[in-house]
Amino acid sequence: MTALVMDSPLQVRASGRNAAFSPLRYPGGKAALANFFGDVIERLGISNARYVEPYAGGVGAGIALLRQDRVQELVINDIDPAVHSFWRAVVEYPDKFADLVVNTPLNVDEWRNQKHVYREANESNYLALGFAFFYLNRTNRSGILNAGPIGGMDQSGNYKIDARYNRQQLAERISRIGELSSRITVISLDGASVARQYAGDPSSFTYIDPPYVEAGGSLYLNSFTYRDHAQLAKSLDRCPDGNWIVTYDPSDFIRRIYAKHDVREYELNYSANRTGKARELLIASRPVARVLA
Repeated sequence: MTALVMDSPLQVRASGRNAAFSPLRYPGGKAALANFFGDVIERLGISNARYVEPYAGGVGAGIALLRQDRVQELVINDIDPAVHSFWRAVVEYPDKFADLVVNTPLNVDEWRNQKHVYREANESNYLALGFAFFYLNRTNRSGILNAGPIGGMDQSGNYKIDARYNRQQLAERISRIGELSSRITVISLDGASVARQYAGDPSSFTYIDPPYVEAGGSLYLNSFTYRDHAQLAKSLDRCPDGNWIVTYDPSDFIRRIYAKHDVREYELNYSANRTGKARELLIASRPVARVLA
């Protein structure tokens, strides 16, 4: 890992193949950071590490690290009822979920049906709610829940509703997660409380990826207020010597509320010739900052 240069971003070499482990499409997903996180965990010397995501979403990095045995346990938290229902259903009923993936029709009528289930938000039937969330995530434009289906309601677009829905591939991802279910814990709590619970645990590595300051309202269903961001920062102020990383969009506000911690820009690089994405902020606890130095 590259040492910090104050006028240059931290260069992080990404691996695009890790994105293939999660069944979900997520705006701003961080699966490409899996190798980076794995290296940090090793350099921290955490044995039998627990990897925690308080704002889980697609959990692309966590699934990759678990499948590669770079961590021994995965804690998935998301307070959104539909996201929580998805992960709970996948972990508890992977075979049933995979059957739904393979056998549910892919057309606008079924899209309307799944949209209705999603809007009803009946958490008592978490298999149905979780699948409805998954179905919309895979068939909506850019995977955004409040968008319409790929190809439009009349399916006149260049791409159709099934463009991002490879049945067999997705069912295989579900099944592979099911094989690891004994090592996965799924909870549905406020993300800041989960961060407080695990950020100071020496056996855990906590990756905190909250809704972003500027783009959060358009990318996430559960957007943060400025007060929420500040409260999360205060929670982490109490755990300066834990093993944690937070990522954010570049923001003077974020730099200000995390002033007690190591804050730097980082940039994902997928290859020597291609920059993966625009610069973002990475906030690190003291132990993590030391291994990045």
